[in-house]
Amino acid sequence: MEKKLQAILTEAKSSESSIQSMPALDQFKAGIVGSKGSMTEIMKGMKALPKEEKPEFGKKINLVKKELETLFAKVRERLEESDLAKKLGPPVDPTLPSPNLSGGGLHPLTQIREEMVATLNKIGFSVVEGTEAETEWFCFDALNTPEDHPARDEQDTLFFNEDTVFSNVTKKEEERYLLRTHTSSVQIRTMLDRKPPIRVIAPGRVFRRDTVDATHSANFHQFEGLYVDEAVTVRDLKALLDYLLKSLFGDKVKTRLRPSFFPFTEPSYEVDLISPNLGKLSNQWIEVMGCGMVDPKVFESVGYEGSEISGLAFGIGIERIAMLRHGVDDIRHFYQNDLRFLNQFNR
Repeated sequence: MEKKLQAILTEAKSSESSIQSMPALDQFKAGIVGSKGSMTEIMKGMKALPKEEKPEFGKKINLVKKELETLFAKVRERLEESDLAKKLGPPVDPTLPSPNLSGGGLHPLTQIREEMVATLNKIGFSVVEGTEAETEWFCFDALNTPEDHPARDEQDTLFFNEDTVFSNVTKKEEERYLLRTHTSSVQIRTMLDRKPPIRVIAPGRVFRRDTVDATHSANFHQFEGLYVDEAVTVRDLKALLDYLLKSLFGDKVKTRLRPSFFPFTEPSYEVDLISPNLGKLSNQWIEVMGCGMVDPKVFESVGYEGSEISGLAFGIGIERIAMLRHGVDDIRHFYQNDLRFLNQFNR
């Protein structure tokens, strides 16, 4: 029986290199250690051995089994490496140029943002930025928003816990921290830091407690502008917005100002546009943004004095412009990282 054990081991070692697939390995193992395998038959034959010989022979069987297990594992590892190599293909020469010559591209929202920035840079506007975490005073009080205004309610605005501390966000008073609902707070900080004349734009991400659907998101991007100087008028506001919207939608765009209300501007307007090149929305009036003349109470908040000082302000959603420009009917497409969608804007 010892000779049979050695013969099984010798045959297994000699057959190892001929096994070229996992099914072949399974069949090979079954022929040795399966229910009808050669090793199994020898182990069954131990019953016929004398009692005193069984322990010694059992040790020899265990040694052969260990060698066989090592051999099986070695074959399995070889087959797995071979299978992986087939999947990976031929080795790559790192000294060769990349076969994929297509580069990355800017997100469609970034494209719109940069286009709007470049357009207003041409007429003297510069970009200012601020933190996305803000305080009630800069986001509401300084903008003439009363304490009972719906925008200050927790069902509309995302507040931090009262014990939250930000080392890089200064407070005016003992107000709470929140995620900014508009980038108008950047305008307030800019006016506190500078004196007129001021021409700034504040693009950035803002947050509101909105239910997400095809036209709303709790996190979106806003683009605001502020122009403060002596004798700034509604005529300047209309001319500025015509210039911006025509640069975005073409010279055939027409705009109108429709009276509205915002706490931080007086008078306030909604801006509508009509254009022949907006697909399904062509040749119909569409609301696109809010604007107005800066309310004198806002100037009081930042310490601007003098009746000759006046200013204009406007705010527009970058997603809104991108959706109109490209005929996108669901705002969520911009956030889903679907390359099939994004690659359409980088040709």
